[in-house]
Amino acid sequence: MAIPATNEDEIQKIGTTQFASSRRWWRIATVALGWLAFLILWQLMSGLAGEVRLPGPLKVGGKMWDILKSGAFLEDFIASVLKVICGFLVSMAIGGPIGFLMGRSRYWKAFFKDSVMVAGSIPGLTYAVMALVIFGISLWGPILSVALISMPYIAINVAEGLEGVDRRLIQMSQVYRRKPRDVYRHVLLPAILPFVFAGVRMSFALAWKVEQLTEVFGSSMGVGFRIRESFQKFSATGVLAWVLLFIAFMLIVERVVLVRIERWLFRWRDREAL
Repeated sequence: MAIPATNEDEIQKIGTTQFASSRRWWRIATVALGWLAFLILWQLMSGLAGEVRLPGPLKVGGKMWDILKSGAFLEDFIASVLKVICGFLVSMAIGGPIGFLMGRSRYWKAFFKDSVMVAGSIPGLTYAVMALVIFGISLWGPILSVALISMPYIAINVAEGLEGVDRRLIQMSQVYRRKPRDVYRHVLLPAILPFVFAGVRMSFALAWKVEQLTEVFGSSMGVGFRIRESFQKFSATGVLAWVLLFIAFMLIVERVVLVRIERWLFRWRDREAL
């Protein structure tokens, strides 16, 4: 006897759900095994180098827990993250318009292209030292270094997004006498958003590293300042504890906050797939 169509759909839906669940658990198990292998390798290297030079994971983990219990990490972490956010806002305010001009005009593309490429090729260490020389020990040094390292990626991705827009859509909008505001909102903005977000995520991975480097050189507050403080005390355990805490929390910010923003911005893709 043939199975009704509704039952076939339900069976297929159940099978798809089970397959997705098994893939999710397999991915979690793979990540857990990777971290376990990393901790085992770390412990072996610590045994070879000695606890003084390279503290083991248990010792560093205990120091990380002490820092969290003391409440010192939250204050310094918020200070560092605020600098990263401010630097990103500055880079968006500068790189966004530059990328828009590059994507909409050949003249402005030729005018800005070399400068943007040079700015993107300069090492982050150079930006950190330059910020320290210009601003000294202040809040502006880390903000400037983040803005300078992020701006080229934002500008290039915005320009690439605009150049990839289907010109026929713009021509069709002009034929139907759509307002420029509607063209920007419904044609250009959806086209460049994926490129902008890709640039943000790419530059984010570089920005927080440069921000920490700038704080190590010249800052009176933040995670980088604590790393420098532990280094001056010859505490390898303290240096590793602060570095790993910051990496862990920045991964959480990237995987939780940025991923949720990405899903919200591109939720229309899921509706189109339906």
